[in-house]
Amino acid sequence: MLTTLNTSYTDTRAADLAWALGREPLPALATLDLELTGVKMQLRLLGASHQVLLEEERGSCSETVACIPGSSTPLPLGVAKRVGDWEYEFAARVEVLTPGSFAGRAQELLALVSEHPHGLAGVFPGSPHAFTAMLAQRHGGQVHWRTWHAYPQDGQLVATRTRVGSREPAAQSS
Repeated sequence: MLTTLNTSYTDTRAADLAWALGREPLPALATLDLELTGVKMQLRLLGASHQVLLEEERGSCSETVACIPGSSTPLPLGVAKRVGDWEYEFAARVEVLTPGSFAGRAQELLALVSEHPHGLAGVFPGSPHAFTAMLAQRHGGQVHWRTWHAYPQDGQLVATRTRVGSREPAAQSS
């Protein structure tokens, strides 16, 4: 699903993004509710990037990547944590692209996400290449999502990957 976000462009640069686990739902400009084999998920586009809410019978998890005023947790390159009964893995990278490459990559990503049944993309007013896009999938016992945050003024594209899965039961010794 592709939407135009009715807000000003809040994120000024990739370095302003912060990461947080466990935050309460923040006001969203667009949402997509999904059910992926027993897991309820909500993809949320914020005025300051994204939030994912995940819920199943054993618990819940929320991930926020956004400009969070007063946050002291910058966007990490990688995180691996236990969250309740789940294993959570997060990775982020910043791509720096030339203006021509940036425009092509932006069009490619927006087409991929907007045409996917588990995709949500929002374009900010003022630039067709200023966007946040999210795509979720389930593989076996794990839920995966990817996000892209575009900063055309700097030629930067922040890409994240997250995997959440049930913790494997400990092997029993005999």
